[in-house]
Formats: sequence, C-alpha cells, structure tokens
Amino acid sequence: MKIVTVCGNGIGSSLLLKMKVEAITKDMGMTNVEVSSCDSNAAVGQHADVYVTVKEFKDIFPEGTKVCIVKSYTNRKKIEADLIPFLEQMK
Repeated sequence: MKIVTVCGNGIGSSLLLKMKVEAITKDMGMTNVEVSSCDSNAAVGQHADVYVTVKEFKDIFPEGTKVCIVKSYTNRKKIEADLIPFLEQMK
C-alpha cells in the first residue's frame, strides 16, 4: 500500500505526519506499506492508494480518491483516531 502525506509546502508538516503514519502502520502490523510526503501541488500528480492530510487540502483531490482527513500533523493520538479506522476499512 502506498500512502502519501500532504501539507502546504511539503517540508515540515507532511514529513512529521509521514513519520507518525509509518509508526502507526508498523504498530498495526502492516508490513507492506510505503509512506512518502509531498506538498499539495505535487500530491495530485502522485499515485497513492491513500492520501493523508488535514481538511484544508481535501478538496484538491479528484472525486473518488481515498483521502484520510486527520485533525493533526503531529499529535499521534489524534492521527490514530482518524487513520486506524480508515485503514481498517480498507483491509
């Protein structure tokens, strides 16, 4: 599964989110996961099974794209609350 984390500039926030998503998926026992980060402009051109971002960027993706909206880029508990149920639905 390819997951792309997205923020406005693709430098800090999406990289922090990437590290959290990697840790969460590892703790979930998901072994075949590749996580990368990028800015909102580049995200639309990248192929991913799931994009993880905050609500401000959800509308940049075409309809039908799997986008997990999280409430925080850095707070693991808040990310888990949004990401884990989303990924479990995809299994």
